[in-house]
Amino acid sequence: MSVKIKKVAIANRGEVAVRILRACQDLGLKTVLLHSEADVATRAYRMCDETICIGPATTAESYLDIEANINGAKAAGADAVHPGFGFLSENSDFARRCSEEGIIFIGPSPESIALLGDKIRAKDLVTQAEVPIIPGYQGDDQTIETLTQKAEQIGFPVIVKAAAGGGGRGMKVIRSKDEAQKQIESAKREGKSAFGSDQVFLEKYLDRAKHIEVQIFADKNGLVHTLYERECTIQRRHQKIIEEALATTLTDSFRESLMSAARKVAEAAEYKGAGTVEFLVQDDQFYFLEMNTRLQVEHPVTEMVLGIDLVQAQIMTAQEKELNWPERFSPRGHAIECRIYAEDPYQMGIPSTGTVHCLKWPEGPGRRFEVGIEAGDEVTSFYDPMIAKAIVWGETRARAVQKMQTVLSDSIVFGVKTNIPFLKAIMDHEEFLSGTMTTHFLEKNFPKALDVKELTEDVLKYVDSLKKKNSAIVISRVNGADFSSETSPWSGEWKTRSFNTSSIENIKGGL
Repeated sequence: MSVKIKKVAIANRGEVAVRILRACQDLGLKTVLLHSEADVATRAYRMCDETICIGPATTAESYLDIEANINGAKAAGADAVHPGFGFLSENSDFARRCSEEGIIFIGPSPESIALLGDKIRAKDLVTQAEVPIIPGYQGDDQTIETLTQKAEQIGFPVIVKAAAGGGGRGMKVIRSKDEAQKQIESAKREGKSAFGSDQVFLEKYLDRAKHIEVQIFADKNGLVHTLYERECTIQRRHQKIIEEALATTLTDSFRESLMSAARKVAEAAEYKGAGTVEFLVQDDQFYFLEMNTRLQVEHPVTEMVLGIDLVQAQIMTAQEKELNWPERFSPRGHAIECRIYAEDPYQMGIPSTGTVHCLKWPEGPGRRFEVGIEAGDEVTSFYDPMIAKAIVWGETRARAVQKMQTVLSDSIVFGVKTNIPFLKAIMDHEEFLSGTMTTHFLEKNFPKALDVKELTEDVLKYVDSLKKKNSAIVISRVNGADFSSETSPWSGEWKTRSFNTSSIENIKGGL
């Protein structure tokens, strides 16, 4: 018998809040946005049927406050809560509190979240399921001396990770015994600050690996669907930037082995709903990395090649409804996603804040944009600077890459700097084009993101003339473009760079 849901509380913000809202609309459900004071003037705020402020801008007092979210959902009369990704999405206490209050948590059970969220317990489970794990140490002895000794036994380089962590937090690479204490203590501090636990574990650091993840979905009957894999190798500080489906470097037999391993992990955890089993692949061998018990940022590329809606599937499963999916999907074509951040690619990715004056996304067949802001909205320093995701589909990887290059070139963002030039540079690189990149791709090829480029004399003269008019403007720069004093900077191929003309020094590294 199905469970009735009429109203869904969205316990998140930005583009994922809009994504959930759209899925609810398609299913005929009402929505209420649980938002912070800083997110009043946002796209999701304007789109939702109802809004409830749950606290100040700081995440600890709003988006990470369990009771504030519970009280907001109850005040709105919501039947269910969708946590999106990040914030409380993998917090078993939040899922449990929802259940205690009679609110449906759109996600796995609190028990599954707790089990798989504990990286050490998860590795024990995976070992019992006979899925390969990376050589390492996950014991109870957490002294610096023991951890250093174990790192030596494993063999440097070794990576130390927060046991309760994720998303790149509390992860440090130890390359020699001399730096072991410093890196272990740093990982422990970050783990304690971000996740409330300073417990860590060690793994052999793979230096030629690819990061491949398998999307799984367990329906109301407990049947685990393996929805193929995603290539997530392009990462910066353990954060993904570009994702693809499928991974073109895998053989069919290797892919089947990978999906079979992911299914074993989900079944061993008695999982329900959407989840992602992540692996590192090196030298024709795969190793379990972790399982994320939530919707992934990169889920759209899977949807594009399989023709499904994972958010709707989450909601329907929470209602105990049948998905009517085939026993086995047949992926079609290739999809790529680029995460667009408000940051300065010429200044090591420093976040860029301010009012967004203009946005234009080049819509068209096989193009999809997940966007959390509109013109007039403000990008603040309170939250993650990702403002949008661009997703494309093509019949082949080569066509998808070409389409994404066009989409990035034609996307317009005025008011804040973005990483679009950085994304374009990555997609033009021969290692990316050949698909041979590893997780060290950015570290090796773009250690400073993009190099600062000097402005031409013509551009400086043009800006100086505007300064004399006391104008505050937004202009852009094209690699190799000829900005003569007679040429408008608004014409031709260009990328945005924001600045105030009252200070020429502020823009020399930003164009």
